[in-house]
Amino acid sequence: VQLQASGGGLVQPGGSLKLSCTVSGFSLDSYPIGWIRQAPGKQREGVGCITTDGTTYFEDGMKDRFTITRANANTIALHISGVKSEDTAVYYCAAVDVAGGRFYPKAGYWGQGTLVTVSS
Repeated sequence: VQLQASGGGLVQPGGSLKLSCTVSGFSLDSYPIGWIRQAPGKQREGVGCITTDGTTYFEDGMKDRFTITRANANTIALHISGVKSEDTAVYYCAAVDVAGGRFYPKAGYWGQGTLVTVSS
């Protein structure tokens, strides 16, 4: 089982960014995929997730600027618009469990993160 986040880099405030999560060893039809981020010096926080039927859930405050889509058979995309300095973080993807509109990463189903830096 592997998940690999990619697409991070330097982006100017107000810009847009697309991150990708490519999975192998399991099907996107098997588990929902979530995005989690960790800003420097802060705890990890959930961004949102997409279920196997394409339903998306977002943590409070994330819905307006974040979109999650299924790009192809083994890739989930996270689109960020109007990026802000507080979006600077390492972004991870993980297979998750969903309950009550919240999602919980599965142990052993994390990928390496990709760093997003928002700066002018």
